Amino acid sequence: MSAPAETGAGQRAEVGVVIATRDRRDSLLRSLAAIEALPERPPIVVVDNASSDGTAEAVAARFPAVELLELERNRGVGARNLGLERLRTPFVAFSDDDSWWEPGALARAAATFHRHPAIGLLAARILVGADRRLDRISALMEGPAPPGLPGPRVSGFLACGVVVRREAFLSAGGFCERFLIGAEEALLAIDMDAAGWELCYAPDTVAIHAPHPASRGERSSLLLRNQLWTSWLRMPAGRALRDTAGLLRAAGHDDTARRALISAVAGLPWALRARRGPRLRPQRFRLDAQWNPGARPSGG
Repeated sequence: MSAPAETGAGQRAEVGVVIATRDRRDSLLRSLAAIEALPERPPIVVVDNASSDGTAEAVAARFPAVELLELERNRGVGARNLGLERLRTPFVAFSDDDSWWEPGALARAAATFHRHPAIGLLAARILVGADRRLDRISALMEGPAPPGLPGPRVSGFLACGVVVRREAFLSAGGFCERFLIGAEEALLAIDMDAAGWELCYAPDTVAIHAPHPASRGERSSLLLRNQLWTSWLRMPAGRALRDTAGLLRAAGHDDTARRALISAVAGLPWALRARRGPRLRPQRFRLDAQWNPGARPSGG
């Protein structure tokens, strides 16, 4: 296991924070201010995906204690893998550039990992917006905890509020850089589960999400494509065929679905080479029951 990182004044941090960002300077600066103020004083790594809005310069000027990794090209979710590699903490929290953690949340996550060595991932309770409403995915995760676990088992998570055991994350290969962004969580969750790690909802580990108002047009297409890729990569053949048919039907009348399908088909040779399905344990509570690759994603 990695050793805790020094945070100054003789303190040792067990949870580090990684943020991947691109062209969201103001949102990122707000999130960094909140994370730097946490009582846990986590080491922070920001990975800048070739921003053009002065993000790197602003972070360097206002947050000199933050480790900044500037990339020459946009590596999407692969940036999170690079950020994790720079940390020495045994546990790593991922935030988006528009999310942060409540005080004490990271300490509670670390304590949960210590009490439950089989847990590889904790999905946070995510509160959204100024009114702190419960995120709809967090609401789906709520329920009774199985014997021996601190919260319900889950088969997915939101990357804007998740804490992982470093060992478990690396054993599953991290995020798939080819996805770029959108629905990247499902593949990692499947692979961590298949590797034998428990994935749990942690209602006492709270993240705040203030969604950035940027257009979701391109991201919607990538999300649909990545959902289908995940099906091709890990789902049983029948499920993969049904998901393909669903997106094909949607592409007949929806431009976003059409772009997603064209992009997905371009990656079909890679998906077939990389396929290791099926990798699902059917007894798990499945968030992907809400998933339809032929449907448009909702906002929020």
